Amino acid sequence: MSAGVRRTFASLSVPNYRRYFGGQVVSITGNWMQTVAEMWLVVQLTGSGVSVGFTAALQFLPILLFGAWGGLLADRMSKRRLLMITQSLMAIPALALWGLTVSGSVEVWMVYGLVLARGAVNALDNPARQSFAIEMVGPDRVVNAIALNSVIIHTARILGPAAAGAVIALLGVGPCFLINALSFGAMLAALRAMDPAELRTPKVAERASGQLRSALRYVAGTPSLRIPLAMMALVGTLSFNFQVLLPLLASFTWHGTASLYTALAVAMGIGSVTGALAAGAHGRVGPRLLVGSAAAFGVAELLVAAAPTVPLQLIALIPLGAVSVTFAAGINSAIQLAVEPDMRGRVMALYSVVFLGSTPIGAPLVGWIAEVAGPRAGLLLGAAAALAAAAGARVAFARAAAPMTAPARPRCESSSRRRTARPRPRLGTRP
Repeated sequence: MSAGVRRTFASLSVPNYRRYFGGQVVSITGNWMQTVAEMWLVVQLTGSGVSVGFTAALQFLPILLFGAWGGLLADRMSKRRLLMITQSLMAIPALALWGLTVSGSVEVWMVYGLVLARGAVNALDNPARQSFAIEMVGPDRVVNAIALNSVIIHTARILGPAAAGAVIALLGVGPCFLINALSFGAMLAALRAMDPAELRTPKVAERASGQLRSALRYVAGTPSLRIPLAMMALVGTLSFNFQVLLPLLASFTWHGTASLYTALAVAMGIGSVTGALAAGAHGRVGPRLLVGSAAAFGVAELLVAAAPTVPLQLIALIPLGAVSVTFAAGINSAIQLAVEPDMRGRVMALYSVVFLGSTPIGAPLVGWIAEVAGPRAGLLLGAAAALAAAAGARVAFARAAAPMTAPARPRCESSSRRRTARPRPRLGTRP
C-alpha cells in the first residue's frame, strides 16, 4: 500500500473510529434518503420553491437558535453518551413521517413540524459529533478523520439519493422514512461497541455562568478561529443550499422527475467523495488551502449555473462537489486544530451554527430567488458569496500574519537611524 493511500485512510487503524465509520455510513445514508424524500414530498404537496427552502430552513433553525447550548452540553458530559441519546431520539420523527405518508393523511404542515422536531434533536447531536472525532483519533490524525467523515457524508449523498430514487419510483416516499428510522440502529450499535478507555476524553467543563460569552470572546480574539468561521458564515448562508437548488433544477429548469433529481445529487456526491479522499491525504491545513478552495468553489458554482444542457450540468456538478467538501473539511480541521480542548464543544457548536444554522436564513432566500428568477440565479448568488469569502479571507489572513512576519517599525525610526548610522568619512579619506 502506497504512503499516500495509508495517509488517506490512517484513521481507520483506530478501532473506535473504525466502528464509528461503519455506523455512520449506514445512518447517514438513511438520513439522505429521508432528506430526498422530504424535499420531493414537499414539491409534490406544494409545487413551491419557497416551500422547499422553508423546509430546509426548519431542519436547521434549531441549530441557529440553540446550537451554542448544544455545544455547551457537549462540553459538560460524555459525547459518546450524548450521541447515544440523540441518535435514539432522531428515529421518532422518521417513524411518524412514515406512518402519516403510508396512511395517506400527510399534509405539508405535518412535514414542517416533524422536520423541525428532527432539527431540534440535531441541534444537540451535531456539536457532539463535530467535536468527537479528535477524541477518537487524537490531534495527529484529526485532519484525516474529518476528511474521512466527509467521505462518509458524501458517499451517503450518492447511496442515499440513489436508493431513495429507486424506492420512490417503486414504492413511493413513505418507505424512505422507515428505512431511515431503522438505520439509526447501526450507529447505536457502533457507539455501544466502542472502548471508552481508548477515547481521549477532555476534562468535563464545570457548570458556571457566562460560558457561552467566554467562548464568543475567545473566538473573537483568535484570528485562526475568527477568520475561518467568518468564511463559513458567508458561504454557509448563500452557497451551501444544494438541497434546495437541486430539486428545483430538476423540476423547474429541466422539467424532470425524481430520477433526474437523484442523478444531479449523485453527480455532486461523486465529486464530493473524490474531494474528501484527496483532503484525507493532507496532514495540515493553512490559509492558502482555505482561500484557494473558497475561490475554486465560486468558480465551480459559476460553471454549474452556466451549463446549457443536463449532461454538461451533471459533469459540472462533479468538481463542484469536490471543491465544496475540500472547503468545508478545511474549515472544520483548521478550527479543531486551533481550539483549546475544553472549549471544543462550544466552538464546534459555533461552526455548526454558521454552517448549518445559517440555512434558515439562506435557504428561503435562495428558494425565493430560484422561484422568481430561476435556480440558476440561486447558483450565481452562491458563487458570488464564495468568491467574496476568498477575497476577504486573503486580506484578513495577511493582516493577521503581518505583526508576526513584519513587526511594526517604531515611530521614531528615522531619528534612531540617524543616531546609529556610521559616521561619514572625511573628505579625502577611505571609509
